[in-house]
Amino acid sequence: MRRLNRKKTLNLMKELDAFPKVPESYVETSASGGTVSLIAFTTIAFLTVMEFMVYRDTWMKYEYEVDKDFTSKLRINIDITVAMRCQYVGADVLDLAETMVASADGLIYEPVVFDLSPQQKEWQRMLQLIQSRLQEEHSLQDVIFKSAFKSASTALPPREVNSFQSPDACRIHGHLYVNKVAGNFHITVGKAIPHPRGHAHLAALVSHESYNFSHRIDHLSFGELIPGIINPLDGTEKIAADHNQMFQYFITVVPTKLHTYKISAETHQFSVTERERVINHAAGSHGVSGIFMKYDISSLMVTVTEEHMPFWQFLVRLCGIIGGIFSTTGILHGFGGFVAEVVFCRFRLGSHRPTSVPLPDGHTSNHLPLTTDNSMH
Repeated sequence: MRRLNRKKTLNLMKELDAFPKVPESYVETSASGGTVSLIAFTTIAFLTVMEFMVYRDTWMKYEYEVDKDFTSKLRINIDITVAMRCQYVGADVLDLAETMVASADGLIYEPVVFDLSPQQKEWQRMLQLIQSRLQEEHSLQDVIFKSAFKSASTALPPREVNSFQSPDACRIHGHLYVNKVAGNFHITVGKAIPHPRGHAHLAALVSHESYNFSHRIDHLSFGELIPGIINPLDGTEKIAADHNQMFQYFITVVPTKLHTYKISAETHQFSVTERERVINHAAGSHGVSGIFMKYDISSLMVTVTEEHMPFWQFLVRLCGIIGGIFSTTGILHGFGGFVAEVVFCRFRLGSHRPTSVPLPDGHTSNHLPLTTDNSMH
């Protein structure tokens, strides 16, 4: 009884077989079919390798939402070298809430030589080249996000020791924590002192002839410091053409959450426009000589996520490639065989066209003459 049920089950499964087998005695092979099969297998292998490379690759997905965090502090990372002695310059931040953040809260004044060494000049040249490429190819920013924390450091390499050069500049580096509102970070003549209506700088004791706000921005970023990320002002160098010159940078800061397979961090991107002018009160150009970075915080937050193709999607695409190529090559091979057969049949009919045979009564016969045994011999 069990054998009978098992046999019925097997017969039922055979009837449901959607892939019936054809005996080999009924299968006919040809040279053209073998050529088409070879082309099909080669194409499948090539596209499979390309699809696997696409599967291994990742891409960055950008999402936008309103930034609802207004209570946290904003970190500003600074590394700027000014071509003046440290005792002549001062740096601080003043925001829209009239809150002053002095440089003593996190910045270091270090006497250095303004001119770069050959190794440092090469570093700056490469960094400026990368910046120019980033402005032309915006997709390179995705590559920088992916390589964060595993790429080489973007910091200025240390200078080789040279005791013959005396320091003629001041490197201001470190970080400050400010309110998450628009503000103004500036470097100007004299140290900053508190004032009931804001703040002031003690510039009266510094001669105008010593003013030189030529500067180099080795690094400027907002938020968490992430090695490998190149910011828009990194590597910027400005040479002052006059003693009383003002350099202005207008910065828009965008809060950014970065989630990749390597890191997960909260940082800030920013865009910047630059302006510089000579202070000449007689000509109507008013202001204060110095370096001014006016920043504003965007109300939108960007979430950058690294995504990867799911494995099931890779399998579906792979099956589509294999099945599509087999079906397409089969159709093309069948159509080519049909065309070739039609052409060859017409050629054969043309070579064996019947000849006209005259009859005694004046009529003609278009039938082929019968072949007899004598004619065959």
